[in-house]
Order: sequence, then structure tokens, then C-alpha cells
Amino acid sequence: MHRRLILLLWAATGVLFAQPDPSGSPQTVYTGLYLMNVYDLNMNEHSFHADFYLWFRWTGDKDPMQIEFVNAVEKWSITQTVFYDSAVVLPDGSYYNGMRIEGRFYHPFVLNRFPLDRHQLQIQIEHTDYPADSLRFVPDTARSLYRPDMQLPGWKVQHAEVQMVDNRYQTDFGRADEGMRAFSEITFRLRLARPLSYFLLKLMLPLTVVVLASLGAFLITPSYIDARISLPIAGLLSAVFLQQSYSAALPDVGYMVLMDKIYLLSYVLIAGMLMRIIISSNQARLAPEEASLARILRRDLRLGFLFFGVYMLIWLALVLGG
Repeated sequence: MHRRLILLLWAATGVLFAQPDPSGSPQTVYTGLYLMNVYDLNMNEHSFHADFYLWFRWTGDKDPMQIEFVNAVEKWSITQTVFYDSAVVLPDGSYYNGMRIEGRFYHPFVLNRFPLDRHQLQIQIEHTDYPADSLRFVPDTARSLYRPDMQLPGWKVQHAEVQMVDNRYQTDFGRADEGMRAFSEITFRLRLARPLSYFLLKLMLPLTVVVLASLGAFLITPSYIDARISLPIAGLLSAVFLQQSYSAALPDVGYMVLMDKIYLLSYVLIAGMLMRIIISSNQARLAPEEASLARILRRDLRLGFLFFGVYMLIWLALVLGG
């Protein structure tokens, strides 16, 4: 909307705000960002809130303070508090100004690796008037990009970086004489990951206990069919409830996440155990002698170790793959 308004002003007044510098090179604007807080990561609405400082240092007559947040959500709610009413002149002759910003930004949360998923939260900034051939953002060197004691409950901050790219819009905004323009874009990225303890202790530990308890059915003599079959059935019901507990915290997605695949593997294991228990119980009824029961029990124990070994191998392949 901002760029369409600017193009209309160009046509009405003939004032070309976006003309390149007469020297042929764009004005360089050193841009820095310092993140204070990130909160309210909303996976259902694919957004997050950020509070940060943004500053500019430049030499030239083009004021870089008129910016647009490309991935902002609810732009009316973004607050911008500028450092100075007008740019200050530094001892080296360059201009300096900045602002503190708080707002909500869009991020598509891809959860196919949940709960080992990693995300790069982005804040994308462009100038509203000048294209890349007139003004170019350059990352300003800074010691740190975010507050050292910043914490995101349930997440671990891994890395932060600032990059400069040219964002070329695949449209001329109705001005064929202007063509498609590229705008210099400064992008801040914050890489987050879930703690490994969340995956191992809160999700995998209960499921592993359920699987091992179900495998305990192979330790019971085949003549006790009711006791043997009750363990896998109870394990199956427990696994269903455990899966529902974490699924309730995730948005509706059209694909299986990593944890869904692990639970599907657990269901296949429990189903295989049930089939084996039914077969061995039928064999025990046909041959109720002690020797036959002992032979069936030994065979079931070997199958139990085999089932669990295959289960762990496929589990590792799912976790380490992709």
C-alpha cells in the first residue's frame, strides 16, 4: 500500500524520490539491531512478538528512517519510539538516528520435526521510498544482537545474525515505465530450538515406559492368556492418551510430525505383540505340557528382544534422519 501511494505521488507531482544517486552508487546506510525480548510465539497464528532497538548511521541526504516491516502482522499495532526528533551529526560527519520498536511479526512454523524442530524467526525491514539502486542497507557491526539474559520459556536461543538481501517484487505496481524494482532489505534472524530434555524426558520417557511394560507380557507364561494380553492393550490405550496430550498443543497441520511417526511405530510394535500373544496362546492350548510352554516362552522372549531392537533402530533412524 505504501509503495502504490508513492508511485501515485510520483505520477502526480513528478518528484522522483527513488532516483539513483548522481554518482551512480546507492547511499550506504549502516543498520544495527539489538533484540530485547521475544514472546508470545503463537504457532496457531504463525506469529511472534518482538521488542528491539533499531538504529541507522549514514552519510548523504536520504533519510533512512521511513521504513516498512515486510513481515509485520497488524501493522497498526506496531509502536515506534524514535531516539531523536531529527538525526544527530556524529564526530566523523555521518548522521545517526534510531528507534525502539515493539510489534507482532509473521513466521511460518514448520513442525514436521517436532519436538526436535528448529525455527529462524525473522524481522524483515525495507525502506518505503528508495529502491536498492538509491539506498542500500549494510549490517552494522555489533558485539551482540540480543540481550544476554533474554529467555524464551520452552526454547533455547542458538544463534542470531543480520543479513542484507535485495528483495525484488515481481510486479511494477501498475507503472510499466518504472519496471520491477528491487529494494534493499535488512533481515534479522534468530534461531531457536527446543531443549533436548523436553523430547527425552517429557515425551519419550513416558512412551518408553509404556512400551517396556507392554513387552513385559512376554515374561508371563503362555497359559495365562488374560494377564498376557491385558498388558499390550493397556499400553495401547496409554499411548493413545499420551499422543493426545502433546497433539492438543500443536496447530492443525496436514502432515505427520516426528512424534506422530514415533507413536505410529509404537502402535505397530504393540499390534505385533498382540498378534504374537494370540498365536502363542493358541499353541499353548494345543500343547499344554510344561516343556511345550517353556519352549513357547523362550521363543516369545527372543521375539520380544527382537521387536524392541528393531523398534529402537527405526526410532534412531527417524530421530537422526532429516
